[in-house]
Amino acid sequence: MEFLMIICSLFICSLISYFFNMVFQKRNQHCYMLGYECFKAADDRKLDTDACLKVVLRNKNLGLEQYRFLLKTIVSSGLGEETYGPRNVLDGREEFPSENDALSEMDEIMFGTLDCLFKKTGVSPSEIDILVVDVSLFSPSPSLTSRIINRYKMRENIKSFNLSGMGCSASMVAIDLVQRLFKTYKNQLAIVVSTESIARHWYCGKEKSMMLSNCLFRSGGCSVLLTNKTKLKDRSLFKLNCAVRTNIGYDDEAYGCCMQVEDQEGYQGFLLTKNLTKAAGKAFAGNLKILLPKILPVWELLRYAISTLGRTTLKLGQNPRSLNLNLKCGVDHFCLHPGGRAVIDGLGKSLGLNEYDLEPSRMALHRFGNTSAGGLWYVLSYMEAKKRLKKGDKIFMISLGAGFMCNNSVWEVMKDGLEESRVWEDCIDVYPRKDLLNPYAEKYSWINDECLNFVRLDWKTLYQSM
Repeated sequence: MEFLMIICSLFICSLISYFFNMVFQKRNQHCYMLGYECFKAADDRKLDTDACLKVVLRNKNLGLEQYRFLLKTIVSSGLGEETYGPRNVLDGREEFPSENDALSEMDEIMFGTLDCLFKKTGVSPSEIDILVVDVSLFSPSPSLTSRIINRYKMRENIKSFNLSGMGCSASMVAIDLVQRLFKTYKNQLAIVVSTESIARHWYCGKEKSMMLSNCLFRSGGCSVLLTNKTKLKDRSLFKLNCAVRTNIGYDDEAYGCCMQVEDQEGYQGFLLTKNLTKAAGKAFAGNLKILLPKILPVWELLRYAISTLGRTTLKLGQNPRSLNLNLKCGVDHFCLHPGGRAVIDGLGKSLGLNEYDLEPSRMALHRFGNTSAGGLWYVLSYMEAKKRLKKGDKIFMISLGAGFMCNNSVWEVMKDGLEESRVWEDCIDVYPRKDLLNPYAEKYSWINDECLNFVRLDWKTLYQSM
C-alpha cells in the first residue's frame, strides 16, 4: 500500500510538472508586436507622370506597340503620382546601376526605419536577440544583416538570418521564422526588416511580360519589433494568433510564373506570366484549408460542411453565395498584399469582400505602389491612421510571392486607441480617393474602348528635347 501511494504521488507530481511546463512553454510561445515603422522617401524621389514619361522615353528599345502597352498598364495599374522610385532611375542611370546604388538604397530604407523604431519603442539595438532581413533580389557579401549589426554595434551572440528570393510574401516568411524561434528561445526581442531592391533591377528591355514590374514595383520597406516577453504584453500593439505558409513550387507552371530572368537581348528583369493568377488561386486555396479551421468558429465550419454536403446531394450550381464561408465570423479586417489592382480585385472576389474591406489595400497601392515584402505594413498603417482598429479585433494578412507561395497570418489588436498616422500623416485626410485612374491618360493619351492611343505626340522629338 505504501509503495502504491509513492507511485501515485510520483504520478501526480509528474502530471503537475507536465501541466506547469506546458503552461510555461505556451506563455513563452506568444509573439507580440511592439512597434513597426514603414519607409517614406524624400519628395524628390516621387515618380509622377512627368518623371515616368522621361524614364519611358529613355528606353530606346521600345516601339509604338510597347509604348501603348506601357501607358495602358500605367493608367490602369492603380498607382498614383506620389509613389517613390530609386535614386539612380530618377537620375537616368537605370541601365547601368552600380553596387553602390543598391547598397545606398538598402541603407536608406533599413537604417531610416530602424532609427525611428528604436527611438519610438525605447529599445536599444544591444537588446535585440534575433535579426531577420528579407530582400529577394539583392544578397551582397557581407550580408545585409551584418550591415545592420555593424551599424548598430549589436551583440556578438545575436541570431541573424538573411532571406533572399522569397518574393512579395517574404515578410510573412520572416515573421513565421521568428515565431518558431520564440518557441525555443525564451524572453527574446526580434527585428524583422522587409524591403526590396529596385535600384539594380529596373528592366530596360522590351518584353511586355517583363515590363510590368516597372509599372508596379516601387521603393519602400518596413522594420518590425517583435517579442515573446510576457512582461511586455501590455506595451504590445498586436499579437500573432497564427501563421500558415504554403509553397506549390512542385507545380512547374506555378514555379515559372514569377521569375527573375534575362530576355533574348540580355536585359535582366522580372518575368510575370499569365499563369500568375492561376498559381495564386491554387496556393491561396491550399493555404486556406489549413488556416480557416484555426480562425473560424466551429459553428461556421459546421454550417459550411452541412451546406457543402447539401450542395453535392442536390447538385446545386457551383459556388452559390449563400453557401460560401463567412470569414467575417472570425476576422474583422483584411490586409491584402497591394501587389496590383488585379491582385486586390481577385482576392476580394474570392473572399466575398466589399469595398470597405478592400479600401486599405487599394489606397496603399495608390499612394506607395507595390513595395514587395513591405507592402502589407503600409496597408496596416492605413487601418491604424483611419482609426479602424480596436482592442480584440482580428486582422487577416494575405501575401503572395514567387515560388509560388501564399503566406498568411492573423493578428489580434492588443489595445484601443491605435491612431498613429505614421507614413500617412501628410495625406490621410484626402483618402480614400474615389478616382484611382492614373492621370497619365490626361496628359499624354486618350482611352477608347479597347486600347490607349497616342495623340499628337512626336516621340523622337520629345526624346531629343530631354
